[in-house]
Amino acid sequence: MTTRDDHPRDWWQRPGLVARGGRLLVAGRDAETLGREHGTPLFIYDITHIEENVRALQGAMARTGLPWKVRWALKSQREPEVLARVRALGAPGTPHFVGLDVCSPGEVEHGLVHGFPAAVISYTGTNVSDRDLDVILEHGVHVNLDLISQIHRYGRRNRGGTIGMRINPRVSAARPESGISYYSGDAPTKFGIYPERLDEAIAVARSYDLTIDTIHFHVSHHLLDDDLPAFERAAAAAAAMARRAIDAGCPLREVNAGGGLAAVMRQGQRPLDLDAYAGILAEHLGPLGVTIACEPGEMFCKNAAVLLAEVVTVEDRSRAGDGSAVFAGLTCGWNVMHLAFIYRELVETVLCRAADAPRTSTFTLTSHINEGPDIFAEDYPLPPLEEGDIVALLGVGAYCQANWHPHCLRPFPGVVWCDERLPVEEGP
Repeated sequence: MTTRDDHPRDWWQRPGLVARGGRLLVAGRDAETLGREHGTPLFIYDITHIEENVRALQGAMARTGLPWKVRWALKSQREPEVLARVRALGAPGTPHFVGLDVCSPGEVEHGLVHGFPAAVISYTGTNVSDRDLDVILEHGVHVNLDLISQIHRYGRRNRGGTIGMRINPRVSAARPESGISYYSGDAPTKFGIYPERLDEAIAVARSYDLTIDTIHFHVSHHLLDDDLPAFERAAAAAAAMARRAIDAGCPLREVNAGGGLAAVMRQGQRPLDLDAYAGILAEHLGPLGVTIACEPGEMFCKNAAVLLAEVVTVEDRSRAGDGSAVFAGLTCGWNVMHLAFIYRELVETVLCRAADAPRTSTFTLTSHINEGPDIFAEDYPLPPLEEGDIVALLGVGAYCQANWHPHCLRPFPGVVWCDERLPVEEGP
C-alpha cells in the first residue's frame, strides 16, 4: 500500500468545525458520538455558520453604499429548519432581510408555505410552461424570463404585466481551464437573451404591453477569488446590456447578478473576497441607478454541514503484483450526496476519531448504492481505516439533502440540526 502524509490535515477547520484531541467536533458536538447515537447516514448542520455566511455577504454589499438585495437560492437548501433561521435574520424592508430565489412552481409554493411573502420571491426558471405560469400568475410572483419564446408565452397569458429579463452576455466568469460553460460563454446555452437579440426581446415585450423592470444575469459557477477577473469582464458585458435596455426606455429598478458564489472545497483554493465581488458589481452596475441583487446558495450553506457514514467494508481489491487497491465501503451513496457522482467534485473526508492524524494510507471510497460509478474518491489519503469507523464527508450542506433521491429505496438520511454552538476548549 502506498503510504504518505502529504495531504493537508487541517485546512478545512473553521469556527464550528474543528479537531480537538484528535476528535472531529461539529458545532461543539462530537461527530462520532452523534453518528453512533443516531445511526448513519446522518447530516449534521451548523446553522450558525449559515447565518455567518449570509451576514458576511450582506456586510460586503452594504459597504458599497448602494441599494442592494440578497436572496436565498431555494434549490440549494430548502429544509424548514434552515428557512426559519433565514427568515429570522430580518423582517422585509430591513437591512438583514433575505428574500428567495426560486425556479419552479413547487419552490414558489414551498416558499409561501414557509413564511416568505410573494412580494419577496423572485422566479428565474427556464422553459416555463403554461402549467408553470398557472402558479406564478396565481400568486403574483415576479418572474425573470430567459427566452424570447417565453416572453411571447407570458405575454399571451398576462398582457400588461411586469417582467424581468434574463440576459446572456456571452461572457463566462469561469476560468478557461475549468471547461465550464453551462450558463454563459462562447458556446450556446439554454439560458438568457443574447446581445444581438436584446432589441428584439424588448420589442416583443412591448407588443404585449409588458414592462421590463429587471435585468438578470448568471455567469458563474463555483466563483472563487481567482475567478474575479473573468467575473468582472462578464459583469461589464451584462451592465452594457442593461444600459441598452434603459436607453430603450425600460424602467429598470434592479439588476440581479444571480448566484454561483463558491465555498472552498479543497486545500489551496482562495476563498472569494466578498468585498472585491461587491465592488465589481458596484463599479459596473452602480452607474445604472438600480438596486443590485444577488442570490447565492452554495456559498451560504455548503460548508455548514457534514455527512456521517460508517465504514462497513475495508478490503484490498487488487490483483497480485498490481499494488494495493483498498476499498472502503460507506453507508451512504449518491442518493444523499451526489457531488462526486453528478458534479464530479472532490469531497473532503475526515476520520472522526482521528481527524488530524497523519494520512498514511490510501483508499477508494465507495457507496452502498448498487451502481458502479458511485465512487466518492480514488487513491484518497486517510489515516488507516477499520470497519466500524465513522467518517465525515465535508461540504455537503447545499445540493445534497435537497436533492435526496429514493434510488434503491434507501431511506431519507437522519439529520441533526445544531441551532447554536457548544463551547469548545482551545487546543491544538
